[in-house]
Amino acid sequence: MLIAQDASQAEVATVALETAVEATTALDSGNTAWMLTATVLVLFMTLPGLALFYGGLVRSRNVLSVLMHCFAIACLASVLWIAILYTMAFAPGTTGWLGGFEHIGLKGINIDSMTGDFPETIFIMFQMTFAIITPGLIVGAFR
Repeated sequence: MLIAQDASQAEVATVALETAVEATTALDSGNTAWMLTATVLVLFMTLPGLALFYGGLVRSRNVLSVLMHCFAIACLASVLWIAILYTMAFAPGTTGWLGGFEHIGLKGINIDSMTGDFPETIFIMFQMTFAIITPGLIVGAFR
């Protein structure tokens, strides 16, 4: 009788734990929408915002150069982020300084991958916007 009660209590605890895990990893549409909105806002801060701001600080003959610097930096940072920088920043690694290399080229990340309660692809895009704007700020130091 005692063994049966322990077994049933363990089964109930297991079901409760599985339900709690599913509840924490379920997709939350509100958080997903906010992350997409924040991603777009940071991206607008980079390409039109930063490019036009720096374009207004230089002579009129150099405006196109500044705009193209910002655009080229955005393209290069996006490619580098997807290729290797995401995995170096966020994949679990063996040292405390660099991440692992299991997500090179976003390998192993699919549409079902979750970061908290929103898709990992949205997290990748959100963090990529900061990887874009950071070198974009350097353009202002040269102009």
